[in-house]
Amino acid sequence: MGFEVDFLPVGENSKNGDAIAVRYGHPGNYKVMIVDGGTKQSGEKLVSHIQDYYNTNYVDFVVNTHPDADHASGLSVVLEELEVGELWMHLPWLHSQTIREMFKDGRITDNSLSERIKNSLNAAYNVYEIAEEKGINIYEPFEGDMIGNFTVMSPNKDWYINELLPNFEGMPEKKEAEYASIFKSFQEMVQTTMRKVAEYIDETWEIETLKEGVKTSARNESSVVLFSNLDGNGILLTGDAGIQALDRVSDFAENSGINLLDCKFIQVPHHGSRHNVSPSALDRILGEKISADTEATKRAYASVSKGAEDYPRRSVANAFRRRGAKVFSTKGKTIWYYNDMSDRDGWSPIEPLPFYDKVEE
Repeated sequence: MGFEVDFLPVGENSKNGDAIAVRYGHPGNYKVMIVDGGTKQSGEKLVSHIQDYYNTNYVDFVVNTHPDADHASGLSVVLEELEVGELWMHLPWLHSQTIREMFKDGRITDNSLSERIKNSLNAAYNVYEIAEEKGINIYEPFEGDMIGNFTVMSPNKDWYINELLPNFEGMPEKKEAEYASIFKSFQEMVQTTMRKVAEYIDETWEIETLKEGVKTSARNESSVVLFSNLDGNGILLTGDAGIQALDRVSDFAENSGINLLDCKFIQVPHHGSRHNVSPSALDRILGEKISADTEATKRAYASVSKGAEDYPRRSVANAFRRRGAKVFSTKGKTIWYYNDMSDRDGWSPIEPLPFYDKVEE
């Protein structure tokens, strides 16, 4: 079975996003999947890419991993300009009745909470509205679901609705979290200050500075994580998932007989942020560290905008390399991973990122 995975560039400045196209199958019987659409501009590029390189106007599956605008906005263009079979995305505005009692303000109604969620996630809701208008089949992706040949590894439905969704940005204050917003503001102030004074420190193959116990937002943790094994080639797409989701992915894989160590291709979560991966989480997905002179057999792609000089984080790139994965970054270019597919005229190999002896403090 041939396959190809294309990471298209998103953004010109320091803002990152995801726009991924996947094609797999046999000549005359290919399936096409889009995972996130980035901005409106990258959505237009996705449409052209599908038409020019996949030679079709039909997309079998469109997946929105999570509702952030830098992942959802471009999908509205895809749905408007291409024919789409199925849309897979979470519909948080439909779960207001389930979570309403978790919030402190007793005046909130199911309808007002649903409208609040729609307004705070307007890019994703716009995608949903277009799909409704066009009569496209819409499904919510949860652990164990199949999207073509890809298995949804995370999130679990109960975890998503009862733990992640109530903690999305823009939600009302929870009953048990009266001081959460104050603490969050303080946290953000400290992190901003730390970023301003950040310096580089030494790192070696043996000395890893990546931390355990890091955290990312509930929206990021809600990212749809997809896995497929296409004729012995394991592919893992992670969106902006954090270590909670990655550990749940590993647990589900172990319980389902899926060997994540077979992965030959993995998406670097959240563009290479240090808040989304840890040594132990990577050990479970990629395997433990190899020796410095062992050839890397895996590939890892990071979706990074042209102007994001500090992504992927050097400590993250080093951590992937220690575990046998060469890391490649879009940096304003489309990068292509493929097996048993026709060559493309004018396309040439790109160099992986080096192993850094200096990383961000």
